[in-house]
Amino acid sequence: MKKLNDKWTRLAGVPLIALFGQWVMYGYTNVPYADDWKIPFFFVIGAVFVWEVNRIGIIYSRRKFPELIHTRQRILYQAVWFTIGSFAVRVVQTYFYQLFAVWDYVDYTHFKPYFFNALVSLVGTIQIATVFEGFYLYRLWQVSYKEAQELKKANLQSQLDSLKAQINPHFLFNSLNSISSLVHSSPEKASDFIDELSSVYRYLLRENNRELCALEEEIAFIKAYFNLLKTRHGKGIELSIDIPKQYSYFLIPPLTLQLLFENAVKHNIVSASKPLHIRIYAAENTLCVENNLQKKRLAVASNKIGLNNIMAKYQLLNQPAVSVFQEETKFQVILPLIEPNFAYELVHR
Repeated sequence: MKKLNDKWTRLAGVPLIALFGQWVMYGYTNVPYADDWKIPFFFVIGAVFVWEVNRIGIIYSRRKFPELIHTRQRILYQAVWFTIGSFAVRVVQTYFYQLFAVWDYVDYTHFKPYFFNALVSLVGTIQIATVFEGFYLYRLWQVSYKEAQELKKANLQSQLDSLKAQINPHFLFNSLNSISSLVHSSPEKASDFIDELSSVYRYLLRENNRELCALEEEIAFIKAYFNLLKTRHGKGIELSIDIPKQYSYFLIPPLTLQLLFENAVKHNIVSASKPLHIRIYAAENTLCVENNLQKKRLAVASNKIGLNNIMAKYQLLNQPAVSVFQEETKFQVILPLIEPNFAYELVHR
């Protein structure tokens, strides 16, 4: 990136600009165009020398100040170099104008022709260099943006891995508490609970390392998980599911629903007199999970592991954000459903 890709600028661009500049200058000054080969020759040679000297300054400035944060220093370095380089080359060139009697009507005893020729070259160099600096800045920005995105993704992945490490023990701890409460009160239910837990935990371990799964798979799993909750809480918890068929193959991060169910049970009263109603339905490419809000009198401390995990997953997948709404009597989480072809794009990234 520190190199200057100006091959065609050197071979054709600078000579053509020099000839165009000569034509413009004659038109501006209303001086008849001189029929003298020395004039275009000196124009082209002078322009080539100016660019060759100043391109060295561009290359050095990129080596000395290569990063995006060094842009001010790099541009200042180039400006100083261009001023010195352009004046040095053009003063020598103007001397040759005098030596070979180019434009014999010009009074070379004054400083004006030297200054004018140097200024014209300086302005032309700055215009060309500005284009190269613009492309250079754009490439730096692209690299910087890519690195920032990769760093952001790595950071999110690290957070997600940390959250996952907390979720499995959390789920197992809750399940063991359930078994413990059932062993004494209802051994048969405890046995059924262990069988259900075995199949559920097998799914949990398998899916926890996948990024996406079909919605119908997640719904099948959450029904099995709900049976565990139902075994423990009986009439204290109810579930309704309304998923139109067209959404069956849409995608969702696995175990999302389990985390939301776990949160609902953790923070709300669950009893036969005040049952917890959980509702799942899909509409407009979103999945809504809501429950009636009946907070426990003794508030349970929340570390928001579940919601943070879900949000981190969607962010890591560059998907729309998860929406969370809480009203006086209702808690609602809206999850974007991911198009089925996204799984193919994800694999082939």
